[in-house]
Amino acid sequence: MHPAQVTLRGALSAATVALLAVAVGCAPQPEDPEDKAADKPSGASCAKGKLDTETSGKLTVATDEPAYEPWFTDGKPANGKGFESAVAYAVAKQLGYDKGDVVWQTVPFNKAFAPGEKTFDLDINQVSISDERKRAVDFSSGYYDVRQAVIALKDSKAARAKSIADLRGVKLGAQVGTTSLDYIDDVVKPTRAPAAYAKNDQAKSALKNGQVDAIVVDLPTAFYITAAEVTDARIVGQFENQGGAPEQFGLVLDKGSALTSCVTDAVDALREDGSLAAIEKQWLSDAVDAPVLK
Repeated sequence: MHPAQVTLRGALSAATVALLAVAVGCAPQPEDPEDKAADKPSGASCAKGKLDTETSGKLTVATDEPAYEPWFTDGKPANGKGFESAVAYAVAKQLGYDKGDVVWQTVPFNKAFAPGEKTFDLDINQVSISDERKRAVDFSSGYYDVRQAVIALKDSKAARAKSIADLRGVKLGAQVGTTSLDYIDDVVKPTRAPAAYAKNDQAKSALKNGQVDAIVVDLPTAFYITAAEVTDARIVGQFENQGGAPEQFGLVLDKGSALTSCVTDAVDALREDGSLAAIEKQWLSDAVDAPVLK
């Protein structure tokens, strides 16, 4: 072969390789899984003490006023005493906030889970998780499994009730917007319309004054009321949980809050390491037994 032809063929071959290299470089290449993971947005950060809170560096926690026993002590949510105060500070610590970084805010019970933007990071106020409430707010995972109970004055007809049927003819009352009132309507189904009160204090006063025969509250509250506030009353019994899952109290957050997953992780961690059980034992140890109404 003529040397010129060899040289030309070599040049063409080199050009072809160069063109192929350019073509391969321009074509879409399979992504390295690690590179793809690195480019993926990380989403909400749960870095301790660095959450996107209402006030930078602070965690704003809301509850109602008055703050009832045994959930709070001496009406002072910030003192760390009482079941829900202790839970709030344990969650805050899990999120990276010291006690001094927690700011308390007063928010009425019904307003906590009403539609609309919130001024708090989370609310803790014996709010039961429900599908209806989830339409307006976010919830953490449950921090307490709760049952509802009936309280009546010791010498009343309602105090002698042994079953749900025995309660249908008596005048019952509960705080408005609560699952306690729902249990009256949906489980007892009384023949007389129940009385609904803005506060538990009003329901307790109605019981004392004979305006209602019995009131429904959560079981720990029932133990406290009968032991310290209305001592001539007794717990008639507690209701079984309705459906497969237990009724649970959850921390309330703004709908779509970037904090929801972080707060849920904190509650789950406290449950897994036994902290929630220890707090419950310390503050709610009496709320362990009462007759079950069927």
